[in-house]
Amino acid sequence: MATEQPRSTSGEWKLPPEIKVLEALGAIGDKRIELTPDGAKVTSSEGDRVYTVRFDEKRWVIGSTDNGSVFRGYYGYPIIAFLMLKGYLPLRRDLAEALKGIPWKRLNEKYKRYWIVEKMILDELEEKGFSKEDVKKYVKEVLSRLKELKLGRLELGQQTLF
Repeated sequence: MATEQPRSTSGEWKLPPEIKVLEALGAIGDKRIELTPDGAKVTSSEGDRVYTVRFDEKRWVIGSTDNGSVFRGYYGYPIIAFLMLKGYLPLRRDLAEALKGIPWKRLNEKYKRYWIVEKMILDELEEKGFSKEDVKKYVKEVLSRLKELKLGRLELGQQTLF
């Protein structure tokens, strides 16, 4: 396992695509998150990667080794899931339960557009009795709260497990 030493940066986090909120809920529903003293370990949907989330509450910075956080500069789904479990973001356990077992990576790679995968997931949730409008409202609430947190970036670098 190789990781760089964490360092704070002055850069701000970008808000993620809306689907990342649903991915975070899927990770919670699948119980793929192990809280640690300084953050969490989050296993990918296919089980082939483990992402590290580090949170320094005193300095109010957070970082993760997932691709969205490292390469795109937005809050990746491991960070969102961690913040939900720690009570910083609203958590809908009913949605998390409904999103168990979704092969997020496979879907994202197959369709290459988040909006396509998001539509499929919303359709599936509707079949399970959830209102699309209610789900979208919840996602917007999470993103709004995420923006209000104004967390600084903690650069962790990319982590590779073999």
